[in-house]
Amino acid sequence: MTDISGAGALRHDWTRDEVDALFALSFPELIHRAQSAHRVHFDARDVQLSTLLSIKTGACPEDCAYCPQSIRFQTGLDREELLPKEHVVDAAKRAKAAGATRFCMGAAWRSPKDKDLAKVIDMVEAVKAEGLETCVTLGMLKARQAEALAAAGLDYYNHNLDTSPEYYEDIISTRTYQDRLDTLGHVRDAGLKVCCGGIVGMGEAPTDRAEMLRQLANLPEHPQSVPINNLVQVEGTPLHGTDPIDELDFVRTIAVAKIMMPASYVRLAAGRETMSEAVQTLCFLAGANSIFYGDELLTTANPAHKADLALLDKLGMRPEATPKYTDLEPGEAPHADHAPQAARA
Repeated sequence: MTDISGAGALRHDWTRDEVDALFALSFPELIHRAQSAHRVHFDARDVQLSTLLSIKTGACPEDCAYCPQSIRFQTGLDREELLPKEHVVDAAKRAKAAGATRFCMGAAWRSPKDKDLAKVIDMVEAVKAEGLETCVTLGMLKARQAEALAAAGLDYYNHNLDTSPEYYEDIISTRTYQDRLDTLGHVRDAGLKVCCGGIVGMGEAPTDRAEMLRQLANLPEHPQSVPINNLVQVEGTPLHGTDPIDELDFVRTIAVAKIMMPASYVRLAAGRETMSEAVQTLCFLAGANSIFYGDELLTTANPAHKADLALLDKLGMRPEATPKYTDLEPGEAPHADHAPQAARA
């Protein structure tokens, strides 16, 4: 059997040849390595449940080719102003009652204005008071804005790289790859945890998927959450009609992400609505241990929470009760109570 004694090690120096070699592994070997790495840092039965709410929908000035919220595309999406705090808190209470432990809030902005950021900070504080982890995605941030969010007690900030640097300009022209890296730097410097992943199925080459993961794993600190989105095609966007990614190639992407960032939550994000139970199960075997949970994911459908719970029960898995990074500073090792079951035995 291939030596996997280094499974679960945290590295930031991956080479392209090493990542390509992971993708080239036989499927059984790849899944074995991913599951082995996963079990070093997590209980393999646990799946984190996160709920995502769009707190400001549509009219985004950017031209991300996948996004129905861009003002540049005719997708029939209604524009909505920033939701009232009371609406957001009610949604958070419902999410918690349904079993979610993290509540994520997304706004379709290029970058938030300070007056809008103040309203989001009020929401963060109110959701935190309900006993939920909080995450927001608001576009690009200035350093002082990241610091203000951290001071309010925000747990995570989401800002995806989307794809490889080489393919990026085919998808977005209104902000650069470096803009994204700069925001991630501000978020890390402020002491916030990072949620950062990408999107597959956008017509990219397999080498772009490999390079996207290499960029993520070689950041100064691994993102604590890595959402992997499978493109949801929306009529009116430039990517509508793109050939979808092969299902097993999607699973391979999950597995390689887990091997390269084994202590991170790897989340099944957009696109899960069209995945069969069998494909989702393979993703869990590949190390996915977080899902977006609820009936809607920003502006697209998401599997109903009862179906999710039924699938986990069928697999002998369970919703995670205590998030791994609760009360931990970024980069701090988990407490004993957060260690994998095998390590506690």
